[in-house]
Amino acid sequence: MLCRLSYMGVAQFDFICYKLGAQMATIEDVLANARCRIARLTAAQAYAEHASGALLVDTRTESQRRANGGIPGALVLDRTVLEWRLDPTSPSRIAEATDHAVRVIVICAQGYSSSLAAASLQDIGLVNATDVIGGFEAWHAAGLPVKHE
Repeated sequence: MLCRLSYMGVAQFDFICYKLGAQMATIEDVLANARCRIARLTAAQAYAEHASGALLVDTRTESQRRANGGIPGALVLDRTVLEWRLDPTSPSRIAEATDHAVRVIVICAQGYSSSLAAASLQDIGLVNATDVIGGFEAWHAAGLPVKHE
């Protein structure tokens, strides 16, 4: 019988993995796995692709956008609903989610959560999903357009 115990104290292992002798992956492992599956873009490359019609999706929080500015033309989607909004088979999709071949470029604050998001989008069939190396910080440092409201 397999069972899964919740984490308690400072446990380093999932119960099932412990029983099988395997250690759980760290977030660094998960991030590295995500990044090896996607062809990441520089901020300048993302800007050029966005200008040519790619969807640039900003997943930063409202407070981050308020403090640092938004990206003109970017779609703002909360990370918690990203897959539902971009999956072309989802009843909750946005109009821009036309098919699985759409080019989606995810940008977050520093380029960490966007890598995980892009890999997740690829997992649901969005084969052209990627993210921006360095996130919004790299976008801003490159002198690319930012709007303040």
